[in-house]
Amino acid sequence: MSERTGTSRRDRGQVAIEYMGFIPLLLLVGLLAIQLGVAAYTANQAGTGARAAARTASHDMPLTLPEEAGREAMSDWLSDDPRDASFIPSYGFDEVTYTARVKIPSVVPGLSWGYAERSSTFPRE
Repeated sequence: MSERTGTSRRDRGQVAIEYMGFIPLLLLVGLLAIQLGVAAYTANQAGTGARAAARTASHDMPLTLPEEAGREAMSDWLSDDPRDASFIPSYGFDEVTYTARVKIPSVVPGLSWGYAERSSTFPRE
């Protein structure tokens, strides 16, 4: 019986050490999951900005600049800095296309995740 008690004490210490070694891996997986969500949200917002810019540019007499409409349609924290969000127009004979290119924010400072690009095309009115 005493042998069993000694084994369980050693097991408890080993489990604690294994748990402490596993925590950094859990944190890394959690950060990557959050980063994936931020990247998906950025791509969604780039699509929203591209649609708003293309819709505005498709009008004969727009009330605002297409780039401004695209920025206003996006979340402020993604579109405030002109270096982080850009809009590229492409005019055709009967349609207009805008491509929004938005920098993906990083959860971990110092790491770059690139840009999300989305395009939208509207017929000219």
